[in-house]
Amino acid sequence: MITQPFADAIAEAEKIITDAPHVRGEADLVEGYDYLAGSIQACLHLARAYQRDHPFFVQSTGPYTKMGLDNPDALYFHAYIRPDAEYVVTGTRGTTRDLSFQVLAGDYTPVEVPDSLTAFDDRALDVAADGSFEVRFGPDAAKAGRGYVVLPENAAMLVVREVYGDWREQRGTLRIHRADTLGTAPAPLDRDTVAKRYGVAGKLLLGRLRTFLAFPEWFYLNLPVNTMTEPRRTPGGLATQFSSAGHYELSDDQALIVTVPRSEAPYQGIQLGSMWYVSLDYVNHQTSLTADQARVDPDGRIRFVVSERDPGVANWLERLGHERGYVQIRWQRLDRDLTSADGPDVEVVDVDELPARLPFHDSARVTADEWSERIARRQTEFATRMLG
Repeated sequence: MITQPFADAIAEAEKIITDAPHVRGEADLVEGYDYLAGSIQACLHLARAYQRDHPFFVQSTGPYTKMGLDNPDALYFHAYIRPDAEYVVTGTRGTTRDLSFQVLAGDYTPVEVPDSLTAFDDRALDVAADGSFEVRFGPDAAKAGRGYVVLPENAAMLVVREVYGDWREQRGTLRIHRADTLGTAPAPLDRDTVAKRYGVAGKLLLGRLRTFLAFPEWFYLNLPVNTMTEPRRTPGGLATQFSSAGHYELSDDQALIVTVPRSEAPYQGIQLGSMWYVSLDYVNHQTSLTADQARVDPDGRIRFVVSERDPGVANWLERLGHERGYVQIRWQRLDRDLTSADGPDVEVVDVDELPARLPFHDSARVTADEWSERIARRQTEFATRMLG
């Protein structure tokens, strides 16, 4: 059976889920099995999309194929490439806050983050008045310059991120082709190719699960609980992105207040993640906020409240039954390095103390009807965003 390697990988993957060190009960397992389903779907898709000679952009993660504490405000795309070939990327710039490109040497593994060989945003491109642009990636160092990125000899993947500060912004378009194969077709499928894809999908699945269970150990779980780091460059080599990370553990009567200055960065956002290192439901619940979506206090600071109980304030981040989880703030499209003064202050309080601990509590309050309107707006804007 050519599907047997993938079937064996699924069985091993289920054991990875059930043996995960953070699992404490049925709710964790149910969430893990759902995470597994999305990973199975994603890895089959990725294995079938592995095409370096006739490439196309694949959506790397989404609401049903989550991984790596995916940013709810980002659309992720990638294409596989060869370092000795030239690729042409064309598209139109939407109205989103950031559009960035990154060349990686390989993929994430359980022991290391792939090297970032080059990273830049669309400010390095010549974008026409109608929003159109073209950039080439290839091996010819003599062509290096604006509009031509030289591929190092170990280049393996091109990643593109389109990031929203407001979900009503208009997404752009994106295309890729290999310069010397446009107008030709790939070889027809044969049995060996299909069998190889099942094997590759199985390896991707196991690597994906092991990697992103190990990843928090590198960057999060060695930090004191209910704290966040000062802003630092995001691991992985993104040129103009800083992040602040932490993990929380709260009872149902506790709240985590995260206070951070409203930044001049075009994109600033906060999100919660589960112990599976994926985002919580950000479509039907408010588990993330951008600076544009959040309510900014009169002193220029944003005060987020992470809690299980509804505190009745606009910047509530719902933890959805997750007594433990991750919290991350990102700043993107920066033109300066951030310092500790740009980062968050964090404190744990009782939910009942919030009116006294939030200096602008009365102006931050929302009614049940206003909250319902906020969720309806998220649902509508997300659906529009995904459909372009």
